[in-house]
Amino acid sequence: MTGTQLKPAVDTETEFQPRLSLRRKVGAVFGVLTVVAMAIGLLTLGALIVDVVRDGWSVLSWDFILNFPSRRASAAGIRSALVGTIYMMVLTAVIAFPLGVSAAVYLEEFAPKNRLTSFIELNISNLAAVPSIVYGLLGLGIFVRTFALGRSLIAGALTLSLLILPIIIIAGREALRAVPPSIREAGYALGASRWQTVRMFVLPVAMPGILTGTILALSRAIGETAPLITIGALTYVAFTPGSLFDPFTVMPIQIYNWISRPQPAFHQLAAGGIIILLAVLLTFNAVAILLRARLQRQIRD
Repeated sequence: MTGTQLKPAVDTETEFQPRLSLRRKVGAVFGVLTVVAMAIGLLTLGALIVDVVRDGWSVLSWDFILNFPSRRASAAGIRSALVGTIYMMVLTAVIAFPLGVSAAVYLEEFAPKNRLTSFIELNISNLAAVPSIVYGLLGLGIFVRTFALGRSLIAGALTLSLLILPIIIIAGREALRAVPPSIREAGYALGASRWQTVRMFVLPVAMPGILTGTILALSRAIGETAPLITIGALTYVAFTPGSLFDPFTVMPIQIYNWISRPQPAFHQLAAGGIIILLAVLLTFNAVAILLRARLQRQIRD
């Protein structure tokens, strides 16, 4: 009579120990590579900033900020480009932010889940990766020629709004998607309609994330040159725009104009322009970050 032989229990920890050890080694290697890549990026950025500050610090003065561009480097300034950049960013934010947030709210909260909605969402994701020169050609065909806006400030703002609109929509949808469902259910329990729930409960909670996406979008727009050159932005402007339909220039175009000249004095002016551009960018970002922090404190309170 032969008894049933029982198989010895498998030591699960011993069996999976080599695999766990390999995963930990791979994770450690990946962590080291990530730190190295980040360090290389930060060191490169730091070296570029130090080089720009070293070349352009000597030209920074009130005369450089208040003077108009000139063919003589000693008398050249960045006034028209600085004012044009500020106008352009304010107009772009005013146009793109409400449109982007509205589109994100509709697609995430109200749009039916069908093939058309999926097709629109796919195209929005693809538009975020389209090269900026394509938006310049689109702005040239629609705003400059079809709507006869000419080479004006409003045409440039509309073109840049098209450029950053997909980024704001994607960031807005992700922020809305991150809002817990319990907040929506609480609004419905209080008797609020769907729109009231979104407007009074969901949107305030998602607004910090939406502002983060807007900051990234405007940071991209402030450094764009190709779409504005495509629609006809001028490289030499000795006046500030008096209306939305006046010609304009922006700091990236003025910097490009100076750096393309062979004289070293204009290269120093270009470095000074880069410092001013970074200061304007950081100022816009600081205002948006302070607003986001204030909204977050209101939500916590």
